[in-house]
Amino acid sequence: MVALTSLLLPIILSAVLVFVASSLIHMVLKYHASDYRRLANEDEVVAAVRRSGATPGQYIFPHCSDHKQLEQPEMKAKFEQGPLGVIYVKPHGPMNLGSFLGKWFAYSLIVSAAVAYLARAELPAGAPYLSVFRLVGTTTWFAYAWQGPADSIWKGKPWSCTFKDMFDGLVYALLTAGVFACLWPAAT
Repeated sequence: MVALTSLLLPIILSAVLVFVASSLIHMVLKYHASDYRRLANEDEVVAAVRRSGATPGQYIFPHCSDHKQLEQPEMKAKFEQGPLGVIYVKPHGPMNLGSFLGKWFAYSLIVSAAVAYLARAELPAGAPYLSVFRLVGTTTWFAYAWQGPADSIWKGKPWSCTFKDMFDGLVYALLTAGVFACLWPAAT
């Protein structure tokens, strides 16, 4: 079995490459710029959410605390009239991009470490490049990309956004797989 310590360099290097690729995707290529749309009456909606006293969290509307409520005429009417939605409320205050970037990098490290843990359990030292690439790439793609379809199915996230996120995840997976395959420990 490959020692996890021998995979520290691929873990760190792949997280750095994912971070850089993500930055390029969002700041240079900007194909995610159309993922979020502005409400025509944004100020009114924000004021209504503020008045509601919503604390940071996830909200759905119309809200049913019990499936039996779905049969009540007033609840049926709410669903018919719409809109239906999910909103996420974050803590208020100045936008701290550094905090988001730090959490994203930490997440990338965790993904790389989890993938390293799995790869070391399944592949011997000296495993062929393609074997490492295939296992690491597939696992990493699942980690970065495959929550998106569930969000589109259950939360109404536009499929166009999901497909872009899945493409990003594929890019991150290919980078991670390449790093691990190139730096996989040789057999001794």
